Amino acid sequence: MAKRTLLKHSINHIMNKKVFDRYMRLPMPCNKILATYVWIDGSGINMRCKDRILTYMPFCPEQAPEWHFDGSSTGQATADNSDTTLKPCAIYKDPFRCEPHVLILCEVYHSDGKPAASNNRKYCNNLCELHAAEEPWFGLEQEYTMVDVDGWGLGWPKGGGFPAVKYQYSYCGVGAKYIAGRDVSEAHAKACLYAGLDFEGTNAEVMFACWEWQIGVSNGIKGADDLWISRYIMSRVAEDYGVDITYHPKPFGHLHPGVGMHHNFSTNKMRTEGGYKFIEECMKKLETNHMKHMKVYGNDEMTNKMRLSGKFETSPFDKFSWGIANRKTSVRLQRGIKEKDKGYIEDRRPAGDCDPYLVCGLLMETCLGGAGGGGSKSSPCPPPPKKKC
Repeated sequence: MAKRTLLKHSINHIMNKKVFDRYMRLPMPCNKILATYVWIDGSGINMRCKDRILTYMPFCPEQAPEWHFDGSSTGQATADNSDTTLKPCAIYKDPFRCEPHVLILCEVYHSDGKPAASNNRKYCNNLCELHAAEEPWFGLEQEYTMVDVDGWGLGWPKGGGFPAVKYQYSYCGVGAKYIAGRDVSEAHAKACLYAGLDFEGTNAEVMFACWEWQIGVSNGIKGADDLWISRYIMSRVAEDYGVDITYHPKPFGHLHPGVGMHHNFSTNKMRTEGGYKFIEECMKKLETNHMKHMKVYGNDEMTNKMRLSGKFETSPFDKFSWGIANRKTSVRLQRGIKEKDKGYIEDRRPAGDCDPYLVCGLLMETCLGGAGGGGSKSSPCPPPPKKKC
C-alpha cells in the first residue's frame, strides 16, 4: 500500500477534534454571546478576526458595538498611531459555535474617521444607496484552488508533478480520479447556508482541486458582504481540514487554467422590456473604461494579466469584447437576450482574488454614474435590547 503523505504535516488536521468538542458542548451563561468580529486586512485579500463577549444577541449591525484593534499588526496603520476602529456592517449566525453566537463583518476606519485603504465597502455602499431605485442585482461566482500545506495542489503528485487528468473531465466532475477536496466544498456550503448567506451553489472547476461557489443573486451591498464572509467561512472550514485555500488568478502557471470571479450584474432597466438597448449602451461604456476596471479587477494587476491570456475560455487582458453565449469575451450575455429584449451581463474579467466591493462599485459607476457625496442612510434597526438572565 502506498504511504499516505497528504496533510501529514498539518497540525490543524491532526489535532483531536473530539477533545475540542468536549469544550464546545459546555453550557454557556444565558446572558453571554460570543461575537466574532471579522474584517479585511491591509493585504486586501486576507481576513482577520477576534472574539468579544456580548451580553445580548445583536440582530443588526447597529446593535453591535464598535471595537478597536492594533492596525499596525494587520498592515492598516503605523505603530505610532495604531488604534484602528472596527465598524459593524453585517451580522451572520456563527456556523462554528451555532446560535446565539454571531459573526460580525466590519469596515475598518482610522482614528480620524477616514476609511482604511482596504475598506472599499464604503465606496460600493454609497453607489448602492445612490442607485437604490435601480435595484442593482449581483451574482458572484467565486473560484478557488485547494492546496496542501506544502503549497502544491491538493491531490497533485508530490515533488511538483501534474495530474494525469484531462481538464474536460474535472469540470463538475465525479470520482476520485477527477476531483479532490469535495469534503471541504460540502462543509463550506452547509456552513454558509446556516450563517444566512445568499448561497446558491457549488461545483468542481476545470482544474483538478479547483472549485467554485456562487453567491446571489443579491440586491445591493449584500452580495459583496456575503462573498467576503463566505471567504472567512471557507478559511475556517479549510483550517479544520488542514487545507490551504488560494484565490490566486494563476496558481500553477500558464499551462494550467486560472481562477476568476465572474460578476453577474443587472438593473431594473436591464431586466425590463427594452433593456437590451440599455445593455448595449453599457457595453460601450465598459469598453471605454476597460483599463480603468482592469487596474483593480484583481489583488494584483499582473497576476490577473497572466490569467487573461486568451486561453482557457478567457479574453485578452488589454482588449475589451462582448458577445452572446461567448465565454471567450470580456463580458458574456445570456443566450436569448435579444429575443427577450432584457437580461443581465456577466463580467468575466475579475480575478479570483478581486475585491467584490470594488468590482460591484465600478460596474454601477460605469453603467449608472458616479456616487458623488453618497453617505449612509439612517437605520431602522432598534437599539440593543436590555436582556436579563
